[in-house]
Amino acid sequence: MFNHLSAALALLPRRLLSTSPRTLTGVCRRLLRRMEPAAVRCLPGEPKLTISFCLDGSHKCMLRDQDEALGKVLARISNGITKDQRKAKKSKKNKGQQPCETPESAVVKLYYEGDEVADTVPNSEAWRDGAVLQVGDVKYSVQRNAPTFTAAELPASLLAGFPVCPSLEVEFGNLQDCEFTWYKENTMNTSPEVAGQVPTQDSRWTEVGSERVHVPSNQDIGCRLKLRCTPKDGGRSGQVKELVSVGAVEAGPGVCTFDNRHAYTVKEAEWPVVRVVSYNILADVYAQTELSKTVLYPYCAPYALQLDYRQNLIKKELAGYNADIICLQEVDKGVFTDSLTPALDAFGLDGVFRIKDKQHEGLATFYRRSKFKLLSQHDIVLNEALTSDPVQSTLLEKVSANSALKDKILQRSTALQVSVLEDLNKPGRKVCVANTHLYWHPKGGNVRLVQMGVALQHLGHVIGAVAPGAPLVFCGDFNSSPNSGVFQLVTEALVPQQHEDWSSSGPEESCSMELPSAFPPLLSACSEPAYTNYVGGFHGCLDYIFIQPDSMQVEQMIPLPTHQEVTTYEALPSVAHPSDHIALICDLRWNP
Repeated sequence: MFNHLSAALALLPRRLLSTSPRTLTGVCRRLLRRMEPAAVRCLPGEPKLTISFCLDGSHKCMLRDQDEALGKVLARISNGITKDQRKAKKSKKNKGQQPCETPESAVVKLYYEGDEVADTVPNSEAWRDGAVLQVGDVKYSVQRNAPTFTAAELPASLLAGFPVCPSLEVEFGNLQDCEFTWYKENTMNTSPEVAGQVPTQDSRWTEVGSERVHVPSNQDIGCRLKLRCTPKDGGRSGQVKELVSVGAVEAGPGVCTFDNRHAYTVKEAEWPVVRVVSYNILADVYAQTELSKTVLYPYCAPYALQLDYRQNLIKKELAGYNADIICLQEVDKGVFTDSLTPALDAFGLDGVFRIKDKQHEGLATFYRRSKFKLLSQHDIVLNEALTSDPVQSTLLEKVSANSALKDKILQRSTALQVSVLEDLNKPGRKVCVANTHLYWHPKGGNVRLVQMGVALQHLGHVIGAVAPGAPLVFCGDFNSSPNSGVFQLVTEALVPQQHEDWSSSGPEESCSMELPSAFPPLLSACSEPAYTNYVGGFHGCLDYIFIQPDSMQVEQMIPLPTHQEVTTYEALPSVAHPSDHIALICDLRWNP
């Protein structure tokens, strides 16, 4: 490999040319690492490849056919340089400056292991990892399919004391392998640089962290943050990405309603105990309406209803619970994709999302990937299942006796998210995790009863078909108080036809029936709190985590915030609490 002049060897001092081949190879590798990178993305089955590199401060990105001859690409690069030089010459001439000499065609060649690659070789074979691209006097180390950040962004809002979780997507790499370095801007050197651009002088920045998630301190208030991240896959690295926050770190709200709760969840639960969270986080599509600002939450400071602000609080709250399973309701699609997924991924959780039909929000279930594996999903829309699933035929027949009620039920887009998880500590052992958000109307008890009947029937069928013997953990905002028909159906396994909820919306939509559950009585793991929803005009218990007591026992229920904490700012949401609901958290001992 050393009988030809290598482009990399041209950079070596003469005294090294007599060094042994093994030593020389190591030196070459170090030189390649010091060269500017030329990133090549080339995948089998795709007709095109991309070639990216920087030349004279300008980023070049070329999209070429994989089967095209290398010579055409090299000629294109050379012609592009010549064209740029002519433009620069013309610009100088127009400005009255002395133009440079007539530009000559730049020498552009590709080498691999010291040999020049022939112009006739197709691109897919020519651009190999470790090749050297020579453009005039500049040499580049070719990195083929190197780890690369395809998306990288910092949150718009930064609060002291709250985790900053970058949104990152990496190709040909692993986020768990990537390296991160955080910096804060030295305020004495602050300059009017455009937000999002990286200053050229590192003296403007002080290193403050080296983890994927950074929590700014009060000393960082007024400073922007910079993240320098290196994409990696094991020991293989890609091109470093630098991000600078748009705004500076701002002061946090002080003590939040969940801070004292975190004292009970400092550590993860130890197997066979599983920590479960259920939380309606208040969708942005509802928080930002005029009705919300003026009627529902007039006591809440407008800035505290803003999504960026609330997301800071939600991410800190969820991260501090160190949960194994998290079921969320009222999750905006964008919040799941751009905020919660990258944040909770950094804390070891993977998630799945189910959007409501014709809505912008839905349900999200997250699980700790070191403890659970997602085996299957069995989500349904309750009204569709009622009319199309043979399992629901008996219930459909009873509901059809009242066409007004049936029509009302079929108008609802309520979904049920069902995830079957496998216990990685004991392979083969499964748990069925369900998540829902039932119809909201105060007079909709009859609709909710039917919805719950459909949900329980579906869950019984799923467990019987794909996970026999698996326990059920059923979380959600059920919009049902402890004296409701829904609560009785779940905890007593039967609702009699005389229950008042059957006529909750008046005689026209009344439907008296006896409704059995597909399960034996379930237990509310967090009991019956005085309230899980506290707004100006209402407070009550609407949220639950239901479990099968013969398979799981409550090891610990995390106390809810005190009434004083909840009402510090009158009601919820507030500057210290991001939702109108309160999260339920419990530790469940799963019988081995």
